[in-house]
Parts: sequence; structure tokens; C-alpha cells
Amino acid sequence: MDGGRRAAGTRAILKAKLIAVGEHAPAWVAQGFADHQKRLLHGLPLELVEIEPGVRGKGRDAARAMADEGGRVLAAIPRGTWVVALDGRGKAYSSEQLAQRLEHWRGQGRDPVFLIGGPEGHADDVLSRADESWSLGPLTLPHMLVRLLVAEQLYRAVSILGNHPYHRA
Repeated sequence: MDGGRRAAGTRAILKAKLIAVGEHAPAWVAQGFADHQKRLLHGLPLELVEIEPGVRGKGRDAARAMADEGGRVLAAIPRGTWVVALDGRGKAYSSEQLAQRLEHWRGQGRDPVFLIGGPEGHADDVLSRADESWSLGPLTLPHMLVRLLVAEQLYRAVSILGNHPYHRA
């Protein structure tokens, strides 16, 4: 075996990372995320990396804050991973399509890293680094809530691939 991967012929266990701008999620978000993180332990272990937000406020440059966040996000991306930026202009997936994407990532043998930007979204250099962009739909969502939605949808995708009854479409 190599780096925690299973031998050829068996399904590789990926390790996912969620890199999110923002710190100190509300308790209900942190609890919901932790619940899904626990559920994902055997199918897609998910690590959360919180990135310090850029300084915003009166007299502050939002573009500078976004650029600072982008630099910290890029520095947190491990080498050799498949980078998926959460972005409203990205591809929207049904739960079944997301499960297919997860199966595709498994086939590549590259751990997926999901990126959640700050209030203005991602810096251009972050979007340029991403291998693909994923949209959760046309709604504007609170960034802390996106963490929970991503964890739930990843769990749902793992459940679909494992024929678990969690997903009843």
C-alpha cells in the first residue's frame, strides 16, 4: 500500500480537506459539521482548515482583504490534490452527479480539497489554481452554512456510492 491507499483492485479511501475562510463557526454549524465529519470517517475522512479572514471595515480595501485570504488559502492546499473551489459560477451537481464526481476523484487517486472563500468570494489566483468549480446553486449562502452543506452533500455522495439508505431519491 502507498500513503494509506488500498492495494490495486480495491476502492481507494480518499482523504478530503475543506479549506474555509472564516473562524469560529456558530455552535450549531460546528456541531452539524462535526456530526457529518464523524459519519464520513470510514468513507471520506474530512478535515477542516480555517483560514483567518482578511481585515474588512470602514476605510479598508475589500480587494486587499480578498487577496490576503487568497494567499493563505493557496498556502494551505497540499501538493498533489484535486482542488474544487466553491463558487456560484461553478458547475451545479445533483447529489447523484456529485457521487459520480467523487467516484471520478477516487479513480484519479488524488485527495479532493474544497475551498470556501470569504464574503467577496475567491481571489482570482485561487480560482485559477482550482481544477474545477462547484456551485451549490444560485442562492447566496452564509459561508459558515456552506461548510455544513458541503459536509452533508459529501456524506450523501458517499452514501449513494455505498448503497446506504441515507439517500432516498
